[in-house]
Amino acid sequence: MKALSSSRPRLVTRQFALVWALTFITFFAAFQLFPTVPLRLRELGASLAESGRFMTLFTLGSALGALFTGHLGDRVGHRRLVIASAVCYAGFLAAYAFLPTRWGFYVLAFPHGIVWSGLLTATMASLAHVLPDERRADGLSLYGLASPGGVIVGPLLGLWIQQRWGFAPIGWYLAILFLLLGALATTLPEDHPQHRAQGFQWPNATVIGPCVILFSVALGYGALGTYTAQEALALGLPLPSAFLSCMAIGMVLMRLVMLRRGFGRRPIRKLPAMLLGAIAGLALLAFLPGGTARHVVSALLYGAGYSMLHTLLNAKLLESVDPLRRGSAFGALLFAFDAGIGLGSFSLGWTIGHYGYRLGWALGALAMLAVLPLTLRMSRD
Repeated sequence: MKALSSSRPRLVTRQFALVWALTFITFFAAFQLFPTVPLRLRELGASLAESGRFMTLFTLGSALGALFTGHLGDRVGHRRLVIASAVCYAGFLAAYAFLPTRWGFYVLAFPHGIVWSGLLTATMASLAHVLPDERRADGLSLYGLASPGGVIVGPLLGLWIQQRWGFAPIGWYLAILFLLLGALATTLPEDHPQHRAQGFQWPNATVIGPCVILFSVALGYGALGTYTAQEALALGLPLPSAFLSCMAIGMVLMRLVMLRRGFGRRPIRKLPAMLLGAIAGLALLAFLPGGTARHVVSALLYGAGYSMLHTLLNAKLLESVDPLRRGSAFGALLFAFDAGIGLGSFSLGWTIGHYGYRLGWALGALAMLAVLPLTLRMSRD
C-alpha cells in the first residue's frame, strides 16, 4: 500500500503544514533548553545528580498541568490555548536569561511545565481537525517528523551557543522565537463552538493502556535529555549532542520508511516491534564499549523504535476517543509521559550520580521491557 496514493484524500494541506511547523519550532526551541539548563546549573554549583532536578520539576508541572490544560483546550478552543501558551512560554525563557542562582530555575520549572503541557495538548488536538479520518496513521507519521526534526538541530545549536557565549543568549533568542510562534498560531482555524466541551469530563478507560506504556518508556527517556550530553563531555567526546541528534535522525528515518510502506489496516500491530527496537537501543547504550560510536548506534536504534510508539498510540486514541474528549485524552497521555520523564530524570539521575551512567541506561531498558506484555496484548485487540 502506498501511503501517498493519489486515490486517497489529500494529506498535506495548508492547515496541516501550519500545525507541523508549530510543532517543529516548539521542539527546536525546547531541545536547545533541555540539555543546556543542566550545564548552566552545574556552572551555578549544582552536582551531577542535582542537575536533573530542573527536568524533574518541569515535567512534574507538565504532567499535572496536562490533566487540566487538555480539558481547558476542549472548553476555550485549542487555537486560543496555543497562542496563550506560546506567549507565556516566551516569558519564562526570558526570565531564565536573567537568573543568577540555581534555585530560581527550580522555582520557575514547575509553572513553565504547565504552560508546556497546554502548548502540546492544544497543538495535538488541533491536528485532529486537519487529518482525514482514513489517513490518521499516515498523517501522524508525517506529522511526527516535526518533533525529531527540531531535536536533530536543537541540541547541536543550543550547546554550540552555550559553549561560546553562555546560557543567557539562548534564553533571549528563544523568547523571541516563541513570540513569533504565538503570532503564527493566530492563523490556525478557529474552533467551532459545537466542537467544544461544555463541562469537565475525564477521558474514558481507553487511555489507560497507552498511558501505562508511555509512562514506562518515559522513565528511560527522562534521563537521556539531561545526562547523555554530560556523559559525552565527561568522556571527552567531540560532539556532546551526538546521542540526541542521532536519536532524532533514527526517528526521521523510521517515519520515512513507514510513510513509504504504509501501516496497513491495523497499525497497532506494529507496537511490540517498535518497543523492542527502543529497548535494544537503550541496552546497547548501557553495555556496548566505546564512546561516540556507542552513542551514535544506540541512538539511531532507540530513536527508530521510540518515535513510532507515539505515532501508534496517538492513532489508537484518535480512533477510539470521543472528539469532545480529545484534548483530555491527549492530556492524560501527556500526563503519563511527563510523569515518567520526571520520575526517570530524578531516579535514574540519582542512580547515575552514585553508580554511573551505564547502570542508569540499563534500568531504563528494564522499565520498557516490563510493559512488553501489555503492548503484545494491545496489538491483538
